[in-house]
Amino acid sequence: MQNYVFVLDTNKVPQAPVHPGAARLLLNERKAAVYKRFPFTIILKEAIPDTNPPPVQLKVDPGSKTTRVVLVQDGKVVFAAELTHRGRQIKDALESRRAIRRGRRNRNTRYRQARFLNRTRPKGWLAPSIKSRVDNIQTWFVRFLKLAPITAISMELVRFDTQLMVAAEISGVEYQQGELAGYEVREYLLEKFGRKCAYCGATDVALEIEHITAKSRGGSNRVSNLCTACHKCNQEKGNQTVQEFLKGKPEVLKRVLVQAKAPLKDAAAVNSTRWATWRMFNATGLPVEVGTGGRTKFNRVSQDYPKAHWIDAACVGVSGKPVRLCADLKPLLIKAVGRQSRQMCRPDKYGFPRTKAKQSRIVKGFQTGDMVKTIVPSGKKKGIHIGKVAIRTTGSFNVGTVQGIGWKYCQVLHHADGYSYADNIPNQ
Repeated sequence: MQNYVFVLDTNKVPQAPVHPGAARLLLNERKAAVYKRFPFTIILKEAIPDTNPPPVQLKVDPGSKTTRVVLVQDGKVVFAAELTHRGRQIKDALESRRAIRRGRRNRNTRYRQARFLNRTRPKGWLAPSIKSRVDNIQTWFVRFLKLAPITAISMELVRFDTQLMVAAEISGVEYQQGELAGYEVREYLLEKFGRKCAYCGATDVALEIEHITAKSRGGSNRVSNLCTACHKCNQEKGNQTVQEFLKGKPEVLKRVLVQAKAPLKDAAAVNSTRWATWRMFNATGLPVEVGTGGRTKFNRVSQDYPKAHWIDAACVGVSGKPVRLCADLKPLLIKAVGRQSRQMCRPDKYGFPRTKAKQSRIVKGFQTGDMVKTIVPSGKKKGIHIGKVAIRTTGSFNVGTVQGIGWKYCQVLHHADGYSYADNIPNQ
């Protein structure tokens, strides 16, 4: 099943999303036209009486690599998307630039004086790789506001409630009471040990919480003494110490001991992103509901939903417990690819320019990355071609894998906006 289709009235005021079949009927009857391809949006051609569309709730599950977004209307998921970030590429690009600059300072070539003491960081500063994640979420939040009548926001603020755990590495797990018992600590351990058995490395199996030093041997319930283990390893280890159990595997023993005490740096970075995202949402004035990863998993398991990223987003917060969804829903896959480089020209391995300065990025009304449709009437390239265009100043463009198509045959379907998409869209 496809996502619901966004609808705008003649004044571009967002209406309630409609089923793809209803949208197809409106298009076939010429009562609406395609307004946007990604996400697919139609605009009505005739004015409609003043209506009060049902409110839509935006639910967000921020992640390190991928952020999941769903829209819920009347307790039912009507739209889902997975937004892939490019924080790693930004980090690599900045490190490459830094290496070139430092190398140039240490050679008898063009000198650039180091600037270490004349830069200040404003309050709330985030590293560029982390800030890009927040910016991506903000970009799509603003877009969804223009496409759907969003009246509330729900987001997963932390993977596990460290405040509720009261310094997990010190106090242990005795606080766990009530229907959420065990979910917070379990999420913490799954994140720490990569969702696999700490002893044999087995994945895609049921994992149990295991004491590294058994309680009968003086071990405690502190999180630093817990790990994830498959049922077989848990039974074989029994009340042995980890040194006795892994006597013949010194490398595994070293890894387990280091991993047990290792802090979750990646999780801390993600939590920073989530807090910045929460502040951004909170500044809009809309009611913002927050939840933890433990509650998200509890809601999903209690409703017997399968494990999927977009389903986790639908189950965020207290409002995620009575949510209805279609298990065969196909989310829109969005990937941040950036727009253009800030470099005026490309340097060689020594840091000197090897290309000319940037030229105009728009040729004949097209720019590289636009999704276009071409209808070539004759010649070797005769036919219909749809794909991303690579512009040339000569006016002979490359469309997808087809090269040398004249710009006069091109029709823009979707302008380049810094993102790539993967989804089945209605043929028009």
